[in-house]
Amino acid sequence: MIQRRITRQIKVGGVPVGGAAAISVQSMTNTPTRDVRATVAQIRRLEAAGCEIVRVAVPDAASAQAISSIKARVRIPVVADVHFDHRLAIAAARAGADGLRINPGNIGGSRKVKAVVDCARACGIPIRIGVNSGSLEKDLLKKYNGATPEGMVASALRHVELLRGLDFHDVKVSLKASDVQRTVAAYRLLAAATDLPVHLGVTEAGTLFSGLVKSALGIGMLLAEGIGDTLRVSLTRDPVEEVRAGFEILAALDIRRRGPEIIACPTCGRTRIDLFGIVERVEKALAGSAAPIRIAVMGCVVNGPGEAREADVGIAGGGRRGRPLPERPGDPEGSRREARGGPAPGGRRAPKKSPA
Repeated sequence: MIQRRITRQIKVGGVPVGGAAAISVQSMTNTPTRDVRATVAQIRRLEAAGCEIVRVAVPDAASAQAISSIKARVRIPVVADVHFDHRLAIAAARAGADGLRINPGNIGGSRKVKAVVDCARACGIPIRIGVNSGSLEKDLLKKYNGATPEGMVASALRHVELLRGLDFHDVKVSLKASDVQRTVAAYRLLAAATDLPVHLGVTEAGTLFSGLVKSALGIGMLLAEGIGDTLRVSLTRDPVEEVRAGFEILAALDIRRRGPEIIACPTCGRTRIDLFGIVERVEKALAGSAAPIRIAVMGCVVNGPGEAREADVGIAGGGRRGRPLPERPGDPEGSRREARGGPAPGGRRAPKKSPA
């Protein structure tokens, strides 16, 4: 049983982050934010996939102003991601953003940070201090001989103290590097130094396969240690895939589950059915479902029934025959449908029918 680290709780819109709140799954749009129609369409797809907080880039004034129109058309909280120009953070907050993400390495000096903090306080929204290894302050790069975990944490704590000195406490922190080792080490150091809620992620993780592996390792190790209050899986991909991956990581650690879990064997020389095609069809058909069921599609009867014994629905198939999975203890009598032509548990056989 994973013991969650106790953190202070903040709220991003109506979503609690930290404390005993469920670990939330985030994503970020890749449409031009000023294109309201395209951005709203993408956010609605993310909402359907289960996304709970969405971040939008704010590179210019038009993007900041667009937040007002976007917010009126979506349900989940919208966080403004701002770099280089503190005035854009202020404009986004005034346009209705539910939170701000600023990078302390490039947003400006203490006077500019104070202006952002004053606006966030007036608007009642939190700030995420987002430290990336690629944009660490020059003095810290020199002091720590590069973008080390210690340097990343020093950057975060420096800005946490700056915000505390301004009597602002609705803060969460992220520490992201493009490699797993630095990311994990930095979050461990931060967790030992503060009780602030943290946003997990491995930045610039890469394409689908490399990004999934890096994120699963980095985010997964931290979650297994009880570290993490909200997360984003960064992929060079449709952001909907990020949401799906986030929930898969949480489900694999038995932390949180959303939607069906599909169990399928990797296939071998005994496989006599189009298992790849069947699984893809099942996955596509259930893409929008939030039902917490387990479905097994296995390629033969050797290990299939045993390995998928705890599935709610499933079959082990071979050629034109299929075998129903054994009933789980406690299942009502007859709750499993018998597969066409396959032997049922206890030696009974399903009624024979002509092959399809």
